[in-house]
Amino acid sequence: MPLDLSVMVDESGSEDSRYYLVTLVFHDQGENIATPIAVYEASLRERGFDDVPFHASPLMNGHDDYENLDIETRKRMFSAFFMMFQHMPVRYHTFFYVKREVGGADALTARIRRDIVNLIFDKLAYFQSYDSVKVYYDGGQGVVTKAIRDAVEYALSKNAVVYRGASPSQYRLLQVADLLCTLELTEAKYQRHEQTATDEKVFGTHGRFKKLYLRVARRKLL
Repeated sequence: MPLDLSVMVDESGSEDSRYYLVTLVFHDQGENIATPIAVYEASLRERGFDDVPFHASPLMNGHDDYENLDIETRKRMFSAFFMMFQHMPVRYHTFFYVKREVGGADALTARIRRDIVNLIFDKLAYFQSYDSVKVYYDGGQGVVTKAIRDAVEYALSKNAVVYRGASPSQYRLLQVADLLCTLELTEAKYQRHEQTATDEKVFGTHGRFKKLYLRVARRKLL
């Protein structure tokens, strides 16, 4: 039976932002994620929450699908999704960049490509143990699309890679990638004393954030 690896990609940052993050979530398609998803969806129903695609920034700030919900409700929704993530058989890696230190779009693309290639080579036995590596990304940022395609095709056999356009609304694992991007960005802000009032409302102090969220998430680092 073929062994397939999913790579879910999410990024945080825009042309105007100070930091840029790219998160890759890895899932062996032979491992069950249906059960934690079903438990999560059941918990939403039991609490009377709408099952909207998880999107961390709007949820934390009360925007879009979350605009009519108070902060305590949104915190419970965040916690429910985080609990699902904890029970998922996934690994991840986040690349973090300070944009002024990297340069323009071309330099950022080259840096992301290099870092992904280095990750693949560092974990080459892991990646080569799969017959197919399937990359899921919504194509939102051109620099990410080019960097990922170039890196994966350079470091792995082109025949072993399947690219699929994907929307976070379709895949819980893309929503997990969004969660992890947000947690890693939040850690960077806390370290630099740049956390927002919303960060503190959702997570509390830096110590509480590290204990309840960051350290738990990083147990799944690749």
